[in-house]
Amino acid sequence: MKAIEVISIPVADQERAKEFYTSKLGFAVIAEAPFGSDAKWIQLALPGADVSITLVNWFTAMPAGSLQGILIKVDDIEQEVNDLRAKGITIDKIDTTPWGKFAQFKDPDGNGWSYHEMQR
Repeated sequence: MKAIEVISIPVADQERAKEFYTSKLGFAVIAEAPFGSDAKWIQLALPGADVSITLVNWFTAMPAGSLQGILIKVDDIEQEVNDLRAKGITIDKIDTTPWGKFAQFKDPDGNGWSYHEMQR
C-alpha cells in the first residue's frame, strides 16, 4: 500500500455539495463525469493535495451526513475560522489541546469536518 487516494463524502445533492466545497472551502474539481443512471462522479481536491474527495450518493450504508471526523490541516486556524464565518458558515470555537488546535464545522448535509493547526 502507498497512500489513501480518495475519500467518499456522502451527500444528498451533488451539485449543492460541489458548490459548497468549491466556493466555501476552496476545493477544485479534478474530475466530473456521469456515473450510473442518476449520479455523477465528482472528484475534488485542495490545491497541491495528494488526497481527494468524491461526492457520493449511491452507498446505501452511507447516508448523506454520516461521515464525521475529517481533518483539514491549516497553518493559521484563526484566519481560516474567520474566513468561514465571513462566508456564513457556522464553526465551533477553537479548541486548544496539547496536540494542536481544532475547530469543527459541518457541510450542508451534516458531514463533520475539523480544521487542525499543528502544535508548534
